[in-house]
Parts: sequence; C-alpha cells; structure tokens
Amino acid sequence: MILVTGATGKQGGAVARQLVARGLKVRALVRDRRKPAAQAIASLGIELVRGDLDNRASVQSAVQGVTGVYSVQALESSADEVRQGILLADTAKAAGVKHFVYSSVAAAGEKTGIPHFESKWQIEEHIRKIGLPNTIIRPVFFMDNWNYQRDSILSGTVSLPLDPNRKLQQIAVEDIGVFAAIAFSDPSHWIGRAIDIAGDDLSMDETAGVFSEVLGRKVNYLQIPWDQARETQGEELTTMFRWMNEVGFSLNIEELRKIHPGLRRLKDDLVAQGWSKSAATSARN
Repeated sequence: MILVTGATGKQGGAVARQLVARGLKVRALVRDRRKPAAQAIASLGIELVRGDLDNRASVQSAVQGVTGVYSVQALESSADEVRQGILLADTAKAAGVKHFVYSSVAAAGEKTGIPHFESKWQIEEHIRKIGLPNTIIRPVFFMDNWNYQRDSILSGTVSLPLDPNRKLQQIAVEDIGVFAAIAFSDPSHWIGRAIDIAGDDLSMDETAGVFSEVLGRKVNYLQIPWDQARETQGEELTTMFRWMNEVGFSLNIEELRKIHPGLRRLKDDLVAQGWSKSAATSARN
C-alpha cells in the first residue's frame, strides 16, 4: 500500500494513476472525500482517507499500514511547504515506512536563491538526516504550466520573460508519475538515489513552433519585459525565471529515456492533454 499526498492534484493524481496501472495498492490523503476530484480517483480503486498535511493526527492515521509514501506539498508558501514536508517525513519515519519518495525540484541544492527551490532542498536534507529510506525525484518546469496561458496561446501568443532563444527543459506531469512508479516498483535499486527528470529541451521560439504544429495555426512567442513580469507574477517567480534565463536546467534527457523510453516531448504531451481538440473548438466558436 502506497500513500499518495496531493492525489486530487495534477502531480499526485499522475502518481496515483501510474501506481494503480502497475497493480500497486494506493491510499490517498484528501481533505474532502465528496469532491469530484476525490471521487474520480476513488473510481480507480484508490482508498480515500480524510486529512491534511497540517493535521498531525490525520497524517499519523494515514500512514498506518503503508509501506511507501509519495510526498508532494502544495506551494502556498515556503514556510508552509517546509512544515508540511517535515511533518510527513517525521510521521513516516515513526511509522516505519520502508520507502519514501519525495517530489523536489531540479537544481534544488544549487543555491539558486529561489525560495521554493531552497525550501525543497531543506526538506530533502531533513529526509536524509532522519535516515528515512528515500528516493528523491526532481522535475524541471512542468509542461502542464502552459495551461495557465491556454486562452492566450489559443489566440496565437505564448509568453514568458525568457529570451526567445533561451532553452527551457520541461517535463510532463504524467511522466513524474511514471518515474515515481518505477521507483516504488524496484525499491532495492532506487532507495538512496535522487534523479532529476526532464522530457524536452526547447527554446521559447521552438516552444511556440510546437504549439503552432499541434494547433494547426501560427503561435508567436512574446518576451515579457522583466519589470512587467515582476508586477504581474511577483518577485519569487521573476527570480525563478531570471535563473532559468541566466543558468537554467541542463539534464541529459537521452539518458533518462533509457530508464523511461516513453518519456514525453512537449508535442506528445500537448496532444495527450487535448490541445488540438481545444484549437478545433476555439475555431468553431
């Protein structure tokens, strides 16, 4: 039995689906069993337990009888993330959990100055300090993040503050689930290891080109001025994008394909997410 946190969200949901697909039993920590997202995962045969990561008693109850835990926290604030991540790790350790898979971020330990990168590194360090048998999965920029710009992209513009020729490594959320399932399915190989994961490496102009191909219409890249990015996206995300523009991720994606041959490129993920169907609907309207 594997406990998955965040199972009603995109990343936790992907992990839960991939574990079920491999025949593993899954328990999901949810705040409200009645919500449609909770009922959707329950329909897959997943056991629902009520609770949240700020309630120690509910976490203690949720980890009873599980052999593994997938840990991901919603990014409300870095302080909340650290508190919740440490509470879950400590509770899992006390319960004798045999395999703890933590979702961090690529470059977490590289002193990027990005608060939500450094908070994940702090949780990683705590997991190692308490001797919890672990695997750390560190994804790059989520392909799913483009959904926040869906209306704009369908209208012909994708935008970020990054330079047009700047490469941005990206990962499909579904592939995070696959790597988690791979780790849980072979603990003797994966315990004690950390893996940074990405599925594609595209410049901003190339990213716009992929959208053009999938949507069947021209999509242009618009670079947002840095001062405008700070006003609209806030200081922390602007700091992250500056780091991505000046340093960025540099993973060996072809080596990752040896572990997961079906690793999605951006085009694959956009098709799987139904972007081409959205384009057709938009054109009719």
